[in-house]
Amino acid sequence: MRFVPSKKPVRLKTAISSIILAFIAGVIFLGYCFIEQKLPVKTTVLLLFGMVVIQILLLQYFHKNELKNRAKRKHSKVLIDDLKQKLTQANREADFSAEYLANISYELRTPLSTVLGMMDMLKKTDLDESQHAKLEIANISSKYMHQLVNMFSSNYEVNSSDIVLNEVAFNLNAELTSLLKVFDYQAWEKGLTFDYQFLKSEDSKFSLIGDSLRIQQVLINLVNNAIKFTNKGEISIIVDQTIAIGDEQIVTFYVKDTGVGMPTDMVKQIFNSSKKESTVLRKEYRGGGLGLSTCHKLVKLMGGELKIETQENEGTTFYFSLQLKKTLNVKVDTKAIKPLLTKKRNVLVAEDSRMNRRVLKYLLEQQGVDCTFAKNGIEAVELYKILDFDLIFMDLYMPDLDGFEATKAIKNTKKYKTNETPIIAVSASDFKEDKLKVKAFGLDAFLSKPIDIYKLKDILVKYLLAEKRVS
Repeated sequence: MRFVPSKKPVRLKTAISSIILAFIAGVIFLGYCFIEQKLPVKTTVLLLFGMVVIQILLLQYFHKNELKNRAKRKHSKVLIDDLKQKLTQANREADFSAEYLANISYELRTPLSTVLGMMDMLKKTDLDESQHAKLEIANISSKYMHQLVNMFSSNYEVNSSDIVLNEVAFNLNAELTSLLKVFDYQAWEKGLTFDYQFLKSEDSKFSLIGDSLRIQQVLINLVNNAIKFTNKGEISIIVDQTIAIGDEQIVTFYVKDTGVGMPTDMVKQIFNSSKKESTVLRKEYRGGGLGLSTCHKLVKLMGGELKIETQENEGTTFYFSLQLKKTLNVKVDTKAIKPLLTKKRNVLVAEDSRMNRRVLKYLLEQQGVDCTFAKNGIEAVELYKILDFDLIFMDLYMPDLDGFEATKAIKNTKKYKTNETPIIAVSASDFKEDKLKVKAFGLDAFLSKPIDIYKLKDILVKYLLAEKRVS
């Protein structure tokens, strides 16, 4: 804590010193007048007496204030020493908490590992159908508990120290299928529909290189929160592996729910790990999200960006993309890719995510489209004013100026009134409020993420080949 000294005592000292100096000069002047008999003796004595009295009063006042200031400084020093002691104590308690958490995690993991091992042994014995079903439920619940213990300790590790990624070859589908099956039962217990799907290209028979455990840690946090904040409806997990560029695979993970959602003014707070912000979320949303700041940090460390789209009382979608190396040098058969457009068309893509821009660039250029990118709504409006475009893809959730307001600004330009450039809404979510706003703001179509190549082709045909179709 920093104490800033007040300027008021300094000004007071300066004023008193100036008055005393003035009175000293007055005494000297009166002494001169007395010697030279410029003033009557009685008048001179009275003036000198008055000045002395005033100086004594000023000195007394000055001394009294000085005593007060000393007392304040002494009190401030006591407060600072007390705060230092409390800070030292808090650091000791934090270290103790870390050690306690590590010990508790170890103590919990040991019996849980034993329980899981014994259950695996029981599976190999002769059980009837009812016993097998009960054993499976117990097994899934134990695995879920094991995941929670790992999640708490892993989250603390990420937020309390610098971590290094452990990149190894792994089978993404196999590991995530095993992970997500554990959540299936948790969702079923709350009466929720739980669905997960892997979107893959035909040539995706290879392993990936990355930190599988950190990817799973992010998903565990996000899916846990989705189940926690959803009382009815469904949880949907999508792993999109349809985009491969050379020896790299772009994998996009979506976690969607139909839960409580949150107001847009709170979205910026959810990745903040500060105590103040997390307290606000706990009060408003029954405990706040588990490990969202951890997820944000891990995804950034792995080269991606965690994004959120949410509507209060409608649901939330978290998604992020990672660029992972393949273990085999799989060559892309460029001969099999036939561009949809024979004539080059210019398209403006407003998208704030660097990875999403790369995906859209790849998909659109395959169809013979030239792309110009805007990182936010403000850039999109400015680019539209100075360049000519045949079509606009507008992400609805962007910083500074969102897709709706950017569309409104574009429609208010003279160029749009002449050209009426089609504007396509792009979003990872499908909220009712967004659909109504898309119609209200006059966007021409809606394209959801993950982007379906066939739906993308339909939009290109409708809005870029319309003249050919008419003729």
